Amino acid sequence: MPRFDRYLLSQLLGVFGFFSLVMVAVYWVNRAVRLFDQLIGDGQSSLVFLEFSMLTLPNVIRLVLPISAFVASVYVANRLTQESELVVMQATGFSPWRMARPVLVFGLIVAGMMAILMHVLVPASRGALAERTAEISQNVTARFLTEGQFTHPSAGLTFYIRELAPTGELLDMFLADERDPARRVTYTARKALFARTETGPKLLMFDGMAQTLDASGRSLSLTRFADFTYDFSGMIETGDRGKRSVDELGTAELLSPTPALLAETGESAEAFLFDGHSRFAQPLIAAATAVIGFAGLLIGAFSRFGLWRQIAISVAMLVVLQAIVTVSTDLALTAPGGWLWAYAAPLVGFAQATGLLWLAARPRRRRRVAAA
Repeated sequence: MPRFDRYLLSQLLGVFGFFSLVMVAVYWVNRAVRLFDQLIGDGQSSLVFLEFSMLTLPNVIRLVLPISAFVASVYVANRLTQESELVVMQATGFSPWRMARPVLVFGLIVAGMMAILMHVLVPASRGALAERTAEISQNVTARFLTEGQFTHPSAGLTFYIRELAPTGELLDMFLADERDPARRVTYTARKALFARTETGPKLLMFDGMAQTLDASGRSLSLTRFADFTYDFSGMIETGDRGKRSVDELGTAELLSPTPALLAETGESAEAFLFDGHSRFAQPLIAAATAVIGFAGLLIGAFSRFGLWRQIAISVAMLVVLQAIVTVSTDLALTAPGGWLWAYAAPLVGFAQATGLLWLAARPRRRRRVAAA
C-alpha cells in the first residue's frame, strides 16, 4: 500500500476508534440506566446486570459503527483540508478518485466488522439474552424476596421474611392473602422454601399457623400445621422462554426458512428472506457512508470559513439513505421478491458517493480545458 494510503487509513482508523468508543459509551449508558433499574429493582445482583450489559453490547455496536465511520471520514477530510494536506495532494496530481481509494479500504474494513456482528455476534447475543431473561423472570426468590421488607408479588398478596438463609430457606415468613374480600387468610411459618414445578412456583411452609378471618360471619379460625403447600401458579408472572424471534436465528435459517421456523416465529417467508439479505446489505451501507462522508468534503473550493456547506450536504445524503432503508423495509413485506429491496440502500449509497467524486473531479477538468 502506498505511503499516502497508509497515512490516510491510519488517520481514519484512529478517529473511527475514538468516535466508536464515545458513541458506544453514550448508547450503553442510556440503556444501562433502564436495565439497572429493572434488574436491581427485581433483586438481581450486580453480576447479572454486568452480564446483561455485555449481551446488549453487540447490538449497540452494530448501530454505532456506520455512524462512526461517517463521522470519522468527515472529521479526517475536514482536518486534512484545513491543514492543506489534501490541497497539496491535489496539486501533485492526485484525483478525487485516487484520494478516495484508502477511504474505500477503510469502508470495507468497517463492513467486515459489521458482517461479523450481523451474522454471528448479534444473533448469538440476542438468543443468550432471551434465555437469561426467561431464567431471571422465573427466579421468584430473587424477584420478590427481600429481607425485612414487605413485598407484593400479586394484587392482594403481601409477603415478608425476616431473613433469607444462605441455604435458600425463608426464616420467619409472613404471607397475607386478601384476594377474597369476604375471606382473609394470614400464614406465618418458622421457615419456608420456594419450589419450581411444572405447574408453577409453590411455597412450602413448615411449623406454622394459618389464621382465617371470615368477614361475613366475623369469625376467626386458627389452624396450626407442620407443613403446608401454597400454590403461587397463576398469581406471579414467571416468564417463559417462548418462541424465538427472527433476530435470534442464523443467516442460513433466514435464507432457507422451514415451515417449522415460520410457525415458531409467526413471520412470513418474505420477512425471513428480507432479514437474511439485510445482514449482507447493512455492512455495505456502512462502507458507502464512509465514502460519502469523505467525498462530500471534496466538492467545492477551499475556504477559511470551513466546509460546513459540504458537511451539510453529506449529512443530508445520509438522511436520504436512512429514509430509503425505512421505505425499503415496508415495501419488502408487500412486494413479490421483496428481498431485493434490501440492496436498494447500498446501491443508492454508492451511487451518491460516485456522484460526489464525479462532481469533485469536474472543476479540475474545466481548469485543464481552460488552460489548454
